[in-house]
Amino acid sequence: MNRLERLLPEGLLADSAWMNSHDYSTSLRSQYVTAGWLKHPAGLVYRRGQSPLTWQQVVVSLQTLLEKDLIIGGRSALQLQGFAHFVPMAETSRVYLYGPQSPPRWLDKLPLGIEFAYRNSQRLFAHPAGVTKTLPPDASTPQSGFREHTREGGLASQSWEGSSLVHSSAERALLELLGELPNGDSFHEVDMVVEGLANLSPRRLENLLLDCRSVKVKRLFFFFADRHQHAWLKHINRSLIGIGKGKRMIVRGGRFDTAHQITVPEDL
Repeated sequence: MNRLERLLPEGLLADSAWMNSHDYSTSLRSQYVTAGWLKHPAGLVYRRGQSPLTWQQVVVSLQTLLEKDLIIGGRSALQLQGFAHFVPMAETSRVYLYGPQSPPRWLDKLPLGIEFAYRNSQRLFAHPAGVTKTLPPDASTPQSGFREHTREGGLASQSWEGSSLVHSSAERALLELLGELPNGDSFHEVDMVVEGLANLSPRRLENLLLDCRSVKVKRLFFFFADRHQHAWLKHINRSLIGIGKGKRMIVRGGRFDTAHQITVPEDL
């Protein structure tokens, strides 16, 4: 048990595969659960501590202990970076995770009141943005608040209770948000988000657009960018960005925008 306290930071989750790899058998885990030394919040998952489980602890566990290449993206990443006032309140109960492989099935069985929505990042970007796995240096000394760190590949991280939450940068999160149109999000909500993104990095945007597989997302990006004319737009070399050929009907019954060759809502 003393060894487990060193290996498993309080509050984080470890699955049965992790437990087996560290020589904690099923019978031994059952003894720890019976004695109250371990909690068993869902099938195949264990944690130490008495505090209520949070979705941040789940994501940190996935990114560190369980070594899953999953990042917080889209709407959720924008919320973490201070754009929550553009996001409807109903969306605060959903956390978007992006990665090349889907998360474990037990994620949806955790007692959180939060829905984890998974998106395959390879459908949107040609190259993966790997997650650097780092455990908290001292899990017994939590840090309050968030502190952002920029990373290559359109990723950023914010400190959370002595560890880090890895998420999409605002630039990458915007493209992920555009990927949800027209089904997952409202054009007007996205329009408000883009209106507030006046301080994006044109270099990072250009690199992400070059790596983006989706013609729809790239055309929508320039549609919204042209509407708001932020200063970063003139520093993006459009001639480098392939936007395909032909027309794209994104919204049925909408208006055809000749400049971007897409159909958008009439009032936009």
